[in-house]
Amino acid sequence: MSADSVLRFMGYRRGDGSVGVRNHVLVLSPTGLTSAAAQRIAGLVHGALAVTSGFGRGQVGDDAQLHFDTLAGLARNPNVAAVLVVAAADSITEPYVDVLRDAGKPVDALSLPGVHEDALTLVDRGVRIAARLVREASRARREASTLADLFLAVECGHSDATSGLVCNPLTGRLAERVVAAGGRAVFSETVEWTGTEHLLARRAATPDVAQRIIATVMAREHAVRESGGDIRAQNPGPQNRTGGLTTIEEKALGAIAKGGEQPIQGVLRAAERPSRPGLYLMDTPFFSPESMTAMVAAGAQMVVFTTGAGNSYCSAIAPTLKMSANRETCARLREQIDFAASAVLEGSVPFDDAAARALDALLGVASGTLTYGEIVGEGAEVVSRLAPSI
Repeated sequence: MSADSVLRFMGYRRGDGSVGVRNHVLVLSPTGLTSAAAQRIAGLVHGALAVTSGFGRGQVGDDAQLHFDTLAGLARNPNVAAVLVVAAADSITEPYVDVLRDAGKPVDALSLPGVHEDALTLVDRGVRIAARLVREASRARREASTLADLFLAVECGHSDATSGLVCNPLTGRLAERVVAAGGRAVFSETVEWTGTEHLLARRAATPDVAQRIIATVMAREHAVRESGGDIRAQNPGPQNRTGGLTTIEEKALGAIAKGGEQPIQGVLRAAERPSRPGLYLMDTPFFSPESMTAMVAAGAQMVVFTTGAGNSYCSAIAPTLKMSANRETCARLREQIDFAASAVLEGSVPFDDAAARALDALLGVASGTLTYGEIVGEGAEVVSRLAPSI
């Protein structure tokens, strides 16, 4: 593949100028009362995808806002061509419809009161609407796009020594290439920066960003102490220790390599969209499902997920390219690891060659190559909670 073609992929150009790497019709249920109906609708319509929440009522303040921001952000993701919102009341569907219409996203809505609380009628009407949305979405055609159109989320889970030595630096190289071309990249899991926050702060684009990085890590550490926990005693976890990681600082040095060595433009709230190109941090929990969902809700169309021992979780909306440099993991999880990098660790493939291959694999997935997670249906989205419901 030529150097010029490596920098391009085929994507779906949306009305707002963003580019999707997938063409989902999303059936969104922001309330638990309609989750089963949303899943049945999506299950009956080829090309539809359900994202549901078990909550949606009884949440207040920051918790309610995070719930809305995350679900609305997932619906606005460029990988989503159109949305059907189903919920327990019109007052719940309406804010989502308003946000999506303002963003130029095709959207329709149904509520239980609108079908006299008949969930079977809700499914019947939903199937018909989703079928029309899928038919219209199928008219879209992929067109040439560049790295500048990508927003890349990077994640690690069940890390071992090979993650920090090989896969996370490889992922960092991908993030650098995307950002250098005018795109966006982000990594999250705040407590996994612990012990390296001063190194991240040195890379901050402004003094304000540097202060925000330090304050964000301190706030998470304070929250853990207030709950009676100890970040350094609880992290690394058992899989990490088995894989050779001994301290949170050692783990963090590997984890932050996912962003490369470029300047950091800002620290985002969970599900907050970056206002301009560049590398960003996002303040999220360290649990991969919540962390990844928050980044995809911010608009990331793709996830590169590095692992040592193996971790099957994938985003439902953003194709998730799994990468490992652990030879045993790559052999054991052959139908889960999309990019095996163990040859780099063993010295038979130079790092730069592996980085070029990884970029080729990334853009192949952006153009439509399926990840193993997509093939076997591993995808899900998980919305964080901040407080109890009332």
